[in-house]
Order: sequence, then C-alpha cells, then structure tokens
Amino acid sequence: MHADFQNKLAESITSLLDYCKKNDWAGFDPYDALNSKLFEALPFLDFKLFRLALTQLLKRSPINIRPLLFVPKTQNPKALALFLMAFLKLKKLGLLQDENLITLMTQKLINLRSPTNSTNSSNSTNPINSSNPYWCWGYNFDWQSRGFFLPKFSPNIICTTFAGNALIDAYHKFADEKYLDMAISAGNFLLKGLNISKNKNELCFSYTTLDSSKVHNANLLGAAFLSRLYSITYEKKFLEPASSAVQFSIRRQHEDGSWPYGEDKTQQWIDNFHTGYNLCALKKISHYLDTKEYESNIRRGFEFYRNHFFREDAAPKYFNNRTYPVDIHSVAQSIITLSTFHDLDENNIKLARSVYEWAMANMLDEQGYFYYQVTPYYKNKISYMRWSQAWMLYALAIFAQALSTEASSHPDNVAL
Repeated sequence: MHADFQNKLAESITSLLDYCKKNDWAGFDPYDALNSKLFEALPFLDFKLFRLALTQLLKRSPINIRPLLFVPKTQNPKALALFLMAFLKLKKLGLLQDENLITLMTQKLINLRSPTNSTNSSNSTNPINSSNPYWCWGYNFDWQSRGFFLPKFSPNIICTTFAGNALIDAYHKFADEKYLDMAISAGNFLLKGLNISKNKNELCFSYTTLDSSKVHNANLLGAAFLSRLYSITYEKKFLEPASSAVQFSIRRQHEDGSWPYGEDKTQQWIDNFHTGYNLCALKKISHYLDTKEYESNIRRGFEFYRNHFFREDAAPKYFNNRTYPVDIHSVAQSIITLSTFHDLDENNIKLARSVYEWAMANMLDEQGYFYYQVTPYYKNKISYMRWSQAWMLYALAIFAQALSTEASSHPDNVAL
C-alpha cells in the first residue's frame, strides 16, 4: 500500500485515540438503558416488560435520550480490553506515543473484574455467585432478556475471554506472571463457573452463569482462549474442553460454510460480525493447537463470508441476505476478518481498505468518532464507546499491523 494511505490510516488512529482519551474511555452503550437513574427514583417502573421496552427504545432510537433518562457515561470492561489490545499493537507499530496508557488501561481492566463477593442488584431475582473465586468480567449494565435478568458485572464468556486475552498480551509485554495468573483464573471460570452442555465428545459453553444457551461465537471464543492458555501452560485441562467446544460448533456449520448465531429456533439468523468472530477464532485455535483439522471449515466459512457480507461499494452488510442497518460493528469486524485472512487472498487487504474508506466517508463524525448505524432513511449518529469506538480502534490497529512491513501470519499479530 502507498505510504500516503498508511499516513492517512495513522492519522485516523490518532484522531480516534484522542477522542476516546478525552472522554476518559467512557461512554454510552446500545444496551445501557437499565443504568437509568429512573429506576432509583421511580421503583414502580422496575419490572420485566418495562425493562425490555426501554432497552429496545434506546437501542433503536436515532436520538440519544439517555441524558434525559439520567443514564451516565461509564467504562465498559470489554471496551477496556479492546483498548488495551489495540494499545499494545500500536506501540509495536510506533503509533502510540504515550506508553503509560498501556499500564493505565491494564489497571482499569483489573479494577473492573466482576466482584468476588457480589450482592444482588435490587431488581434481580437471580443471584450472582457470592463466592466467585475466579477472575472474570461482565458488562457494566443490567440487562433484561426475554428469559432472565442479568445484573451488571455478572460475568459472561465474552467479556471474560476478551479481558483474559488482553491480560495475556500484557503478560507478553511486561513478563509479569500476575497477568498470566489472572488469565489462567479466567480460563478456570470458563471450565467451572459457566454452564456447559455436553454430548459425547462435544460441549458448548453458556454465555453467562445464569443460562444454558448455545451460541457459536461465544463457544468458539471460549475455545480459542482455552487453546491459547494451553499453548502457554500445556495444562491438558484447557486442551480437551477447547477441542470439544470446537467439535460442537464445526459440526453445526452449514454446508455453505455459514453458521446460525445460535442453536435455539429464535437464533437462526446469520450475520457479519458473529461469522467473523467464528472464523478468526478457528484460525487462532488452529495455530495454538498446531492443527490443520479445521482448514476446510475455515475455507468454506470464509468463502461464504466474502461472498455474502459486502456490497459492491464495500459497505459491509449486517445479514447475509440483507444490507441494513450498516453497523459500525460490522465495519470493524470486516476489517479485522479481512486483515486476519490476508494470506488467503491478496484481495482481502484491498477489500479491507475499501471498507475502511467507505466508513471514513459515511460514518465518521467531524468530532473524530464513528457513527453507530446507517439505514436507508437516516444515520444513527450516536457515539457508543464499546460498540463503536473501541472496536474501531482495535480494528484499525490490526489493519495497520497487516499493512506493516513487519506483519507476519502469526495469529497473535492479528486478533479475534
């Protein structure tokens, strides 16, 4: 790629980094409605249907009414993990001027671990494990699904694996065993703290401690994290569950290479960024376990991904069978996935550049942040720190690394 483009990319990274830093790495989230202070002032509103309705209203509204509902800007553990992993990559590329940000973000992530002696949220009917001995992380907001209520900071597999991977990155940077110990504890949380569905030589990790859902990206992200721990510790307790989890998800990959989001009849959609998660996780697993067993699954999956998730103008489609909404999360994961698989086709980097340029032209605000979504009728210009800014900074760091003359095919140099 031309040096002028790499300079342009570096400027984009610096601008987004400055925006996030000025906002103290805190912001709103598409799912943070239940952080509203209304529930403290008007407790009679605190019931399931209202919680569901309010969450959907704020998630879908192009007008940000959170300040009116007294929803504060907060720091999100998954966002902090993404920032930390991005910082470590940018430092290697010479694009992070303040190395103190790495130490700062590492400590922030550690500080936001799920409490070891949690008390139930006032509107919870589900207890958090009050004797939780593991390092694990959860989202910084209460969340209501159709099936159950999840109090804020209740640990889940997604936040925990991202935090665990960030801590392993910090361990490699600082050679400090305490970070590895925390990551190992996070691996033990997956093995002992989550619900696990088993069938012969298959298993599937649940999303949280309070459900038994079978979601493929969560399951494969968990398998990739355990595989990475095994590659460092050689502890077989991480190897066998990782291999079994992979078997569960690859056996449910469709013939055309796609995956449904999950196995429940209500989870049969196929979307961009969760497919990208699955593919990147399988590549990492293949590296950490030194196997080519999943090569055909990866190739079929990537062919489906490349053929079904991009318009001719490089705008990333949300679903395999329809474009809108064009979501910044799809933009970020598209850049990550295409950069991760740059070795499969030289045109992948060209497409990643086109996705980046489309986003710069259509989803970048003059203040330096990226919009949430583009629909056929309007743009949702709300800034979300985890969903949008942290993911884009991480994606741009990976893209810059893929463009670097020092880039290699080692999976740690790209990412999940």
